[in-house]
Amino acid sequence: MSDVIKIIPFGGVRENGKNMYAVEIHNDIYILDCGLKYPENELLGIDIVIPDFSYLVENKDRIVGVFLTHGHADAIGALPYFLKEIEVPVFGSEMTIALAKITVNDDPDLRKFKNFHVVDEKKEIDFGDVTVSFFKTTHTIPDSLGIVLDCDEGRIVYTGDFKFDQTATDGYATDFGRLAQIGTKKVIALLSDSANAENFERPSNETEIAASIAEIIKYHEGRVVVASVASNILRIQQVIDAAVQSGRKVVLTGHDLEKIVNTAIKLNKINIPDDDLIVPLNKLDKLAPEETIVLETGKLGEPIKALQKMASRRRGKLRIEQGDLVLIATNPSHAMETTFAKTKDMLYRAGAEVKSISDRANANGHASRNDLQLMLNLIKPQFLIPIQGEYRLLAAHQELAEQVGMKPEQIFIVNKGDVLEYQDGEMFHGKGIEVGNTMIDGIGVGDIGNIVLRDRKILSEDGVFVAVVTIDRKKKIIIKEPKITSKGFVYVKASGDLIEESSKLVKKTVQANLDNKEFDWGHLKQDVRDKLGKYLYDQTKRRPVILPVIMEVNQHHKKAKKVSKKK
Repeated sequence: MSDVIKIIPFGGVRENGKNMYAVEIHNDIYILDCGLKYPENELLGIDIVIPDFSYLVENKDRIVGVFLTHGHADAIGALPYFLKEIEVPVFGSEMTIALAKITVNDDPDLRKFKNFHVVDEKKEIDFGDVTVSFFKTTHTIPDSLGIVLDCDEGRIVYTGDFKFDQTATDGYATDFGRLAQIGTKKVIALLSDSANAENFERPSNETEIAASIAEIIKYHEGRVVVASVASNILRIQQVIDAAVQSGRKVVLTGHDLEKIVNTAIKLNKINIPDDDLIVPLNKLDKLAPEETIVLETGKLGEPIKALQKMASRRRGKLRIEQGDLVLIATNPSHAMETTFAKTKDMLYRAGAEVKSISDRANANGHASRNDLQLMLNLIKPQFLIPIQGEYRLLAAHQELAEQVGMKPEQIFIVNKGDVLEYQDGEMFHGKGIEVGNTMIDGIGVGDIGNIVLRDRKILSEDGVFVAVVTIDRKKKIIIKEPKITSKGFVYVKASGDLIEESSKLVKKTVQANLDNKEFDWGHLKQDVRDKLGKYLYDQTKRRPVILPVIMEVNQHHKKAKKVSKKK
């Protein structure tokens, strides 16, 4: 009987982003990617979401290392949070490691972390009974790699984000020969990108996309603002090339973007033909509109919200002006579609013309339906695990796999915390583990839970209702009439009757608790919430957050102070 191999997703399944997968072989754990995702609309105030590392922390002595496929946030964004909990080696390509270092070194607690290792498609790392190797893939960032875990039982292959593009240049081109070679030996399981699995359109190659960007910029007479993801190096190169063709300068909008671009230039991953082509932000005012391209990537590499701030004139000197052309060179996720539409409306209101690269080309950094089927035919896996995408995308990938001859029982659509076990040629669901989401809000890590999110949602929808009461508990009397204030619920001056009745109800409830022999502060506040909440819902059909503020004073002390002042 052979050892059990386990595959556990910590993110990246039934969601967009947050890629992280653990493979357990012979009691060692290999971590594949360590990414984040940007919050969906209902996660009010949350900056980013990262995987839950609890299981990995409990088993940190068994972790061999983290193996990265590429330098986008969905693959490396959670690395600082992971390394704070578990210090293990990190492996990736030259560009990926350079970006990972930027991400990690931004945290003061991790500036001494140096355990990074650069690998390429020619390198094999021998961990005794497991060999880790890599293969070149095509994505929107150079030096993207897939990962192969090779053991006695066979191979586990992880594609990372990929697509096939016959026009891809050096640094981006897929090594098809290597893929075919991988498939010559038994592949137990293929973890394959599904993010574009339901798109029936023929994907545009990057040569076509570059030509489209250059044409849009060339024929606009005013200033051009390009919105792109900061780590999309390929798109940045295409914007730079378009700037050269149209005789414009490129202004980078943030320190993070400058670090990424400077890193890519040092590694020869971005070609700048003219040293004066990149202009610092503080010299933006000296450029004429017709010779300017503003490259906007926003906070955390997410440009859409940054565009909203530019449109509403809340981004310092970076403001949308009449006659600007805004070129959105990124594809928003489905969760951002409403925000995307709202942003375009705001840009038009601010006087800009708006164009999106997706209007002219099927631009996508992920594998098309044909690409996914070709990958299956090259790798020939015994089992397929669709990853990177919401459930419908994973299901679409399953359908594609069945079209090339795989049987339903060979395909596993999993959820976070599912444990797939492989032994003696069979794969099956083992006992799962608890894996949730860890939400990051400012410097808080994991301190925002469902209750806080629920309260934020209620505050955003129904507002807050505050009742302030001053009591003398010893005398069992109310010193001052309850003061009622409201934010985001009702306009106080126009709702006199509701406020007056609420004040009477609060007064009655507080007095009833004061008269009770077994007085309890917690019971008093909860009683006010319950009574006031029921009344407000009956009157308005809304449920605001109710905050009772009960203050206690001692009247004897007050009188004594007044007498002493008179003396």
